[in-house]
Amino acid sequence: MNPLLHRYDFGGSSSAVASAFSTTRHGGVSQGLFGTFNINPFCGDSAEAVSANRLALAGELGISDEAIILPRQVHGDRCLVVDEALMHLDPGQRTARLDGVDGVMSCLSGVCIGVSTADCIPVLLYDDEHHAAAAVHAGWRGTVQRIVEKAVRQMQAVYDTNPGLLRAVIGPGISLKNFEVGQEVYDAFQKQHFDMAAIAKHYEKWHIDLPLCNRLQLMGAGVPSTHIQDAAICTFDHAGDFFSARRLGAASGRIYTGILLT
Repeated sequence: MNPLLHRYDFGGSSSAVASAFSTTRHGGVSQGLFGTFNINPFCGDSAEAVSANRLALAGELGISDEAIILPRQVHGDRCLVVDEALMHLDPGQRTARLDGVDGVMSCLSGVCIGVSTADCIPVLLYDDEHHAAAAVHAGWRGTVQRIVEKAVRQMQAVYDTNPGLLRAVIGPGISLKNFEVGQEVYDAFQKQHFDMAAIAKHYEKWHIDLPLCNRLQLMGAGVPSTHIQDAAICTFDHAGDFFSARRLGAASGRIYTGILLT
């Protein structure tokens, strides 16, 4: 396995036209808790290291640095369509459009869309029928707001996606065992009518199963369970290979989980 990337296989012809992956902590130039492979410019890493790592990722994917799309996330539920108009904006305008966005979707070939996480759950969606994809950042706040479900509905509206044909990947994120939360977080999920018996366990405090929450949202939106691939990688347990804010602190690097349509 390339140490830079943890890749996902959609199977069949899909794998030839959509490359899906999560970056690891290996193979870059960042230092300290950003080490070594971080392309997120919003978490405190040096601009020089971020730029060098972005160029390395672009080279690995065979695209230009400008073709890597990464929003500045705010734990909301807004998803942005990445179209030709957005790609033709100058870099400053494009960055402004991507500010406050927690999901991106596109049908453009040669463009890599993705989200950054470090314990939150990244979700990728691929519509083979319409050659369209989405990348979604689902932390607990986004999960409570049902951002993944909303992304599926938005793909239906924009691309005429059939949820029953979607392929999904749940990338590396914190596990139930390690995601201890306060009563207020439990109450937020309960208020939004999540199946608390399925997603929550009480040890000394409440724990929430964020990967399962998002799997259930995908299934509720019509994605077959057999079409959902779970990386089953807990970032907290595997902080040597994947960034974990709970393990390393907020001033550390971020995983980039992306999908490139070819």
